[in-house]
Amino acid sequence: MADHTGKAASRLKRPIAAAFLGLGLLAGCDTFNTATPGPLNAYPADDIFQRGEFELDRGRSGEAAFFFGEIERLYPYSELAKRALIMQAYAYHSSRDYPNSRAAAQRYLDFYPAEEDAAYAQYLLALSYYDQIDEIGRDQGLTFQALQSLRDVIEIYPQSEYARSAILKFDLAFDHLAAKEMEIGRYYLRRNHFSAAANRFRVVVEDFQTTSHTPEALHRLVESYLSLGLVEEAQSAGAILGHNFQGTEWYEDSFTLLTGQGLEPRSIGDNWLAAIYRQVVRGEWL
Repeated sequence: MADHTGKAASRLKRPIAAAFLGLGLLAGCDTFNTATPGPLNAYPADDIFQRGEFELDRGRSGEAAFFFGEIERLYPYSELAKRALIMQAYAYHSSRDYPNSRAAAQRYLDFYPAEEDAAYAQYLLALSYYDQIDEIGRDQGLTFQALQSLRDVIEIYPQSEYARSAILKFDLAFDHLAAKEMEIGRYYLRRNHFSAAANRFRVVVEDFQTTSHTPEALHRLVESYLSLGLVEEAQSAGAILGHNFQGTEWYEDSFTLLTGQGLEPRSIGDNWLAAIYRQVVRGEWL
C-alpha cells in the first residue's frame, strides 16, 4: 500500500506559486494554529495548501488533513479545492483515520468522477477497508467491503497505475475469507461436529477454489465424511485432491486415511464432489 499511496501523493504535490518561498514559507507556517482556524481566512488557498504539505512532510498527517480540509471550506469553488480534497483523503489514510479518509475519497468521486485522480480516490477508498483486515478472527464485513471496492478499481479504472495493486490485494482479501471458513471448519472438526465442519469446507471448495486453502479443505472433507460414514463423498474428495494436489502433504494424509479403511481415492456415486470431479477432471459439464 505504501508504495502506491506515497507515489501518488508525491505526484499530487505539484509546485505551487505561493507568496511564501523557502525559509519564508516555513516561517509563515509557524503562524498557523490548527486549534484556532479563524486566522486562516487571511491566507490564500496556495499558502494553506503548502502548509498542509509541510505538515505531511513532518509526519503530522492529521494536521495536514485539517489544512487541506480548510481549503475546501474556505475556497470551495477554487481549482485548488479539488487537489486539496484528494490530499485530505491521503492524509487521513496516513493517520489511519479510515472513516474520514473514505469520506473524503467518496466526496472526490462524487464531485470529480472524470478527473485524473478519480482512480486514486477509488483506490484510497478501497484501502480504507483493506488496511483494517488484520486478523482472521475478526468480523469479515470489512473484507467483503474491501473486495467490492477493489473490484471497482479493477473494473472502472483497468488502465490506471492502481489496477495491478488492486488485483493483488483482491486475491489476498479473497484468500482471507477462505481462511476464515477454514478456521471455523477446523473449530467444528475438533469438537466432532462433522456435518457443520463439512459444510464450511464445502464452501471453500465451491466458492474459494482458487485460493491456497483448497488442498486442506479437500483433506478435511475426507476426514469429516469418513467420520460421518459418507464413504463415497470421502473417496470423491480424495480423488479431486489426488488429481489436482497429488504432491501435497494433504493428499498423502488423505490417501493414508482412505487406504487405512480399505478404500481408495476415486470418484464414486452421485454426490456434489463426484459432480465436481466429472466437470473438472473429465470435462463433463452436462
